Amino acid sequence: MKILLTGANGMVGKNILAVAAGHAHEFLAPKSVELNLLDASSVRRYIAINQPEMVIHAAGVVGGIQANMAEPVKYLVDNMQMGLNILTAVKDAGIKKFLNLGSSCMYPRDAINPLAEDLILKGELEPTNEGYALAKVTSTRLCEYISHEDPERLYKTIIPCNLYGRFDKFSPNHSHMIPAVIRKLDEAKKNQLSQVDIWGDGEARREFMYAADLADFIFYALDNFSAMPQNLNVGLGEDYTINEYYQAVADVVGYKGTFTHDLSKPVGMTQKLIDNSKLKEFGWSYKTTLDIGIKKTYEFYLSEYCND
Repeated sequence: MKILLTGANGMVGKNILAVAAGHAHEFLAPKSVELNLLDASSVRRYIAINQPEMVIHAAGVVGGIQANMAEPVKYLVDNMQMGLNILTAVKDAGIKKFLNLGSSCMYPRDAINPLAEDLILKGELEPTNEGYALAKVTSTRLCEYISHEDPERLYKTIIPCNLYGRFDKFSPNHSHMIPAVIRKLDEAKKNQLSQVDIWGDGEARREFMYAADLADFIFYALDNFSAMPQNLNVGLGEDYTINEYYQAVADVVGYKGTFTHDLSKPVGMTQKLIDNSKLKEFGWSYKTTLDIGIKKTYEFYLSEYCND
């Protein structure tokens, strides 16, 4: 197929393109100057000219707790606008297949873990990333509505757990947890710091998957798209505490200091573990263990990010 990939310059997009060479699909991977997803007319014009047979929507404004709390308007408006623009343009162009990337933050903050796909909109969202979550819920629901109105339209959503890996961001204010911890502990080691602080008590649990595994799943999904459920969690089905992630990164980085806990800082949801039973039924499972994933991400950080 000729596939339009939005967000080709992001972590997920770059991991998809890195795997694409082993597959027969043709990928359109426009930069934002070629395809401005915030401009509806730009989106329609690009689709009319290039005529993709399918769209994978991986674009988004993403970041950790600090970024989401600092700029909730941007995380809501920009992500919702991009989703609405690409989905309505693709629908109006008669394109039959659309793969939307959701987020596990769409699930209610107080839902019982593991989080099953039917829990979307069944409770209050986590306030620290509510804007981003609302935008993701909107695109997910719109995919459902379009497919309901026209069953020949396969507009489906995958809901990845938290991700990390090659091509990640390592900015202290805009990165997700694992890349942030990699940078933090690498700098602490270089500066010979004896102590590093962790937000909260470190007992909150999170599920992180290596991003190359998500890319592997996406190509599996392309080969089995008709059989894939409307909404599908993609993750490990197991989680670790924040303290355990810090220790795992410390082991890889070689940081020998101790950790303290800043109980004044927000931690988000106490647990966010996806239910992977439908994923197992679909026939796919992850390949990269946490220690190997952290090692590969740290190697990328040292070879690419530190040399920018």
